[in-house]
Amino acid sequence: MFDEEKVLKALVKGMRDGVIELPLDVHEKIKEAHAKETNETAKNQLEAILTNIQLAHDGQAPMCQDTGVQIFFIKAGYDFPYLKELVKLVPKAIAKATTDVPLRPNTVNPFDGTNPKNNLGFNMPAMTIDMVEGDGATVYVFPKGGGSENMSKLWMLTPAQGFKVMKQKIIEQVQFAGGKPCPPIVVGIGIGGGADIAMKLAKKALLRPLDEPNPKPEIAEMEKELLDMINSLGVGAMGMGGDTTSLAVQIEYTNRHPATFPVGMVIQCWCDRRQSIKINKDGMVV
Repeated sequence: MFDEEKVLKALVKGMRDGVIELPLDVHEKIKEAHAKETNETAKNQLEAILTNIQLAHDGQAPMCQDTGVQIFFIKAGYDFPYLKELVKLVPKAIAKATTDVPLRPNTVNPFDGTNPKNNLGFNMPAMTIDMVEGDGATVYVFPKGGGSENMSKLWMLTPAQGFKVMKQKIIEQVQFAGGKPCPPIVVGIGIGGGADIAMKLAKKALLRPLDEPNPKPEIAEMEKELLDMINSLGVGAMGMGGDTTSLAVQIEYTNRHPATFPVGMVIQCWCDRRQSIKINKDGMVV
């Protein structure tokens, strides 16, 4: 039986942990970057980031004042019986987390600037639901900050331009972004589909742990190639120069129209936040 109170509590905890506790794989990558950094200024910046992570954990306070827009990706099994109940619960959880964590109220009306002060609003929350095999559901909480989001980019390339121009555009965008998205960054790339699909894939790519390359070897190789190219730019931590501009590049793709070559790029700051909650077929958080 779907226990609304327990699921609500789990969703609020997911949002709380999402802004307070950095995923272990991200933390490890930052520690690795700090250990190998040869630029003293950049090393100091990375040390400050590591201190910030520890202070957030110790004080149980958000690690960044920008707690982002609360984005949800839900993978629901075809036989999961409580999808309606789960979806209806997400807005309640966001409003409760805004008060309880607290989360900064970050959703404003684009026309008049009004703020509902609960991280909701017209056409909010932002939810993507994918149906998959199985009888359970996994909810991915993805708090997306505004500074790194401002550096997102979409290119509608031609097939003739293809991967060569794609790589060039990505490198140019990282160089243009400089210190604005608070590097070291994580770069999500979506290839194919259409304009909207490529951008959604770029965000979904950022749900993957940083120590898990794309399962397709040729794509994993491209991820590493782009990562090396980005880190050779010397933008470095917080744009101060140094060896690590990006912690990872993550690519997802789908088929495209023969006349198009869409590429979406979404950047995460060093504060690469995400959490997940699993709910079984009985409606219980596992």
